[in-house]
Amino acid sequence: MKYPIAISLLFITFSSFSQKINIKVSESTERIGGNKNPALVVSIFDAAPDEIESKWKSLMKDYKGKTSSNDGIFADNAVISTINGNNTIDVWERTEKVKEGETKLIVAFDLGGAFLSSSVNNDKFKEAKKLVNDFAIKTTKEAIAGQRKAAEKVLGNLTDEQRSLEKKQEKLSSNIEDYKSKIEDYNKRIKEAQDELSKNKTEQEKKKGELDAQKKIVDAVTAKENAVE
Repeated sequence: MKYPIAISLLFITFSSFSQKINIKVSESTERIGGNKNPALVVSIFDAAPDEIESKWKSLMKDYKGKTSSNDGIFADNAVISTINGNNTIDVWERTEKVKEGETKLIVAFDLGGAFLSSSVNNDKFKEAKKLVNDFAIKTTKEAIAGQRKAAEKVLGNLTDEQRSLEKKQEKLSSNIEDYKSKIEDYNKRIKEAQDELSKNKTEQEKKKGELDAQKKIVDAVTAKENAVE
């Protein structure tokens, strides 16, 4: 059985060893929320864009945001107490695929009239940055964990197949030894039969001689008997 995923996962694994995956959130002005607005940007690795958006949508629901799809995920009236206390926040999110295995997550927080930035409210901005950073780390780790589980499953299947082959090898080796012993026994029996056959031929020739001699005796006795008058 072939496992194409194993090759790709090996490539991912070994390439990942070459450098540490560093999750870093940066502040930028992005096209989001209907205009160019302050936003937080971070790269998430090994997770597909639709998977990222699904997880982000779930997170916003945890914050009681009413979510809808609008060039990404829009969460209306989310309550994120660490950022804005009991006041609601509108959160905009969208993703951009950077390259294979890397997706850029863009998030903007509308506090009501102004988008959150380090210059507007640095304390709230730090909390928002932490939220995005934690999400990016968690999502990346979960994606890689999924790859690990898939790789472990392939490894498990390959291990089972290897064990099966080893058991088959043991069985075949045992059969061969059994066949060898039987062949040796058969050869021994054949040799014994051949010796018996040779002995039988010799005995037949001897017996034939005895028969011929005895016939002569019978013929002589018969002739002697017939000679009596």
